[in-house]
Amino acid sequence: MATSFLGLKKSSSSGALNAMEGDGFEYSLGPPDSGFSIFLADRTKKIHFIRHAEGFHNVATKETGSNDCLLRGDEPASAHPLYDSRLTAKGIAQSEALRTHLASRPSGARSFTAFDLVVVSPLTRTCETALHVFGQPREPGKPAFLDQVDAPKNSPEYATGVKVAPPRFLVREECRERWGHYVCDGRRSITEIAAEFPGFDFSEMVHDEDVFYSDARESDEHCCDRAVRFLQWLNSRPEKCIAVVTHSSFLRHLFGQFGETLKADDRDDLQRLAGNCELRSVVLCSHGVKDGQKVDPLMPPPANPSTVRMGSVYEKPLSM
Repeated sequence: MATSFLGLKKSSSSGALNAMEGDGFEYSLGPPDSGFSIFLADRTKKIHFIRHAEGFHNVATKETGSNDCLLRGDEPASAHPLYDSRLTAKGIAQSEALRTHLASRPSGARSFTAFDLVVVSPLTRTCETALHVFGQPREPGKPAFLDQVDAPKNSPEYATGVKVAPPRFLVREECRERWGHYVCDGRRSITEIAAEFPGFDFSEMVHDEDVFYSDARESDEHCCDRAVRFLQWLNSRPEKCIAVVTHSSFLRHLFGQFGETLKADDRDDLQRLAGNCELRSVVLCSHGVKDGQKVDPLMPPPANPSTVRMGSVYEKPLSM
């Protein structure tokens, strides 16, 4: 698969609010000769991608100037203090700043941005980011009309007593960080994570333990492929306004496959490395060719096939 995600410009944004600039849904694809795109409205939905806020692993790599601090050494990866790294105090502050921004960011007919669904990577730092940005989620299985909360304070809707339903938080393995090699990109068991985040919906997780993490880094090709399959899954959802809390390398592999027909500034803005707690909003348009196709659960990539023939226990022994 040809990709263009290598050598991209790193965002110069150092804070959450600066990283939110350019949120104009300008990343649609269209015929290169017209300069415009026309989509059927019912085939589009707004997707708001959010990279997790600052984690302790981000601080460690900045302080050491290298990713070597994220290698497991002679100990199991899960024993490393940066395994499935958590947010720093600064990361929590970044998340709260984004929450404040969304509370005053007009969307639709409202003075604030409300979401139908929040999709979250199962790693701890993304779960923490989602919780601090969006607050407590709606309980899994609870209809919206039975879970109404006040509109954001200081909003016109709040002053008039308008109630809104908090979004569901649905955890999906497909949008986790590119796995392997670095200990921060492994995850704890879902049993442990679900106990810490009881309002999250883990019902679509297939594996309790992290069957994906290993010393080998997930290939670029595999990460690109699952990123596109994740778009296919998003397209199959009934919700029209979705937030996705995910990771920088995953976003790099996703966005790096799109934007070649855009003008250079827009392409660079789409494909650049996301900053911590950056909000990057796009319009996802389905061309209809994959609508209705089943999206299978994410499974570990197959290992290289063995060249050793193993006889069945029901076969006769081989002659020596």
